[in-house]
Amino acid sequence: MKNKILVTGGAGYIGSHTCIALHQAGYDIVVYDNLSNSSREAVNRVSSLIGQPIEFIEGDIRDAESLRQVFAEHQFFGVIHFAGLKAVGESVAQPLKYYDNNVSGTITLLEVMAEYDVKNLVFSSSATVYGDPERLPIDENSPRSCTNPYGQSKLTVEHILEDLAVSDESWNLIPLRYFNPVGAHPSGQIGEDPNDIPNNLMPYISQVAVGKLEKLSIFGNDYSTVDGTGVRDFIHVTDLAQGHVAALSYLEQQAVPVGFLPINLGTGKGTSVLELVTAFSEVSGEDIPYQFADRRAGDIASCYASADKAKDLLKWQAELSITEMCQDTWRWQSMNPNGYNAT
Repeated sequence: MKNKILVTGGAGYIGSHTCIALHQAGYDIVVYDNLSNSSREAVNRVSSLIGQPIEFIEGDIRDAESLRQVFAEHQFFGVIHFAGLKAVGESVAQPLKYYDNNVSGTITLLEVMAEYDVKNLVFSSSATVYGDPERLPIDENSPRSCTNPYGQSKLTVEHILEDLAVSDESWNLIPLRYFNPVGAHPSGQIGEDPNDIPNNLMPYISQVAVGKLEKLSIFGNDYSTVDGTGVRDFIHVTDLAQGHVAALSYLEQQAVPVGFLPINLGTGKGTSVLELVTAFSEVSGEDIPYQFADRRAGDIASCYASADKAKDLLKWQAELSITEMCQDTWRWQSMNPNGYNAT
């Protein structure tokens, strides 16, 4: 085995897919997750897909003593940090919850990492840190601003990482700014399993297609886009997982610390909401009824990445198409109509 990696939030949607990619790349992994928005069953399924048990620790990133115990028992090369709350609407209603978990929790994690001299971190950031973009495609030097507490919590952590890199030049801190992760593992065994009503577009579409939800609400049809609906950069979650492996591999190869190094992960192409609905309907063979609703506060017309930096530095680029994203989502949804709950 190569280096050992702590994966916080490794039972979640992106975390579980990344665990498979890490295993395939030869890394040894330890998953640390409080299961507040994820499932132990996801870890069980990852274990069966890779053919060996995964060490799983139920714990909270705000619990310094629990983290110390984990770091004392393992020699980690680095941490991939997914553990965070991610629902925009909930963050507006409960901002303190988001700052406590996403910001305070990350500070605690960084403090314990420093105690054990583990200074390689790949952080799950977000394209939301760019706010309403001034130009497209969005590159890493674009101005940052936020329209909601969720995005603000991600941006605050980025500022903390920047300050940390200035204060101590031995850190390697790579925030990966994802655009819109969708899709599922091609086995159909793991995928996105939202609690209650989905917050994200793709699981909402798939639940309408499978009959769990009556119809899709499309927020806004009067944007200055190809068909009036919002345009986003959708990226397959398995491509995203490979981006994390590429970031770790890059850090292993560096002779000197990189400090704070933000990198976009996206396809570089925009797809409208209606284009995604049409593609999903074609793949699934199901009609997807929808209605238009008013724009949501904080939503923007178009958002897609410049992915040149990831290609140049990490030798990574997204490979999978919108059709493949829809096919894998539909396979997961069809095989698991109730997500990880068998009932």
